[in-house]
Amino acid sequence: MDGIGTNTAPGPGATSPAPDLVTVPARQGLEAVDIIRRGAGLAPGVGPVLHDGSGDTLGFLVPPGTADAWDLPGSACTQTNGRGMRFGDLAAAPTAGGTGWLLPPEAVGPVTDPEVLRAALGEAARLIEAADNCR
Repeated sequence: MDGIGTNTAPGPGATSPAPDLVTVPARQGLEAVDIIRRGAGLAPGVGPVLHDGSGDTLGFLVPPGTADAWDLPGSACTQTNGRGMRFGDLAAAPTAGGTGWLLPPEAVGPVTDPEVLRAALGEAARLIEAADNCR
């Protein structure tokens, strides 16, 4: 899920670090999006979310530096290191093969809070396990 790059802040020439990207299986990610959106009045809402062309994974934009301490099993957090488009241009279609926005930047907040995401992914995993065990 490449295609995210430098985070350009408002103002001429003002640049801040690029967001990191947490990638999770699509089923868990979709559940997490729902969980975060239901609790949006209690915590910061969900930021932009990418989906890959095959529909296997979702990618949540999180603040820069999140990858340094991310250790949630079943997910990966990578630094974008300025590759891809500028954060100010995120509304443009991502360039990675077949990748697109599930939640585009103009529809949501700037990034997802990592602690909110961690909690939602944990709850999503428990819900999925419970549903799978009922079959």
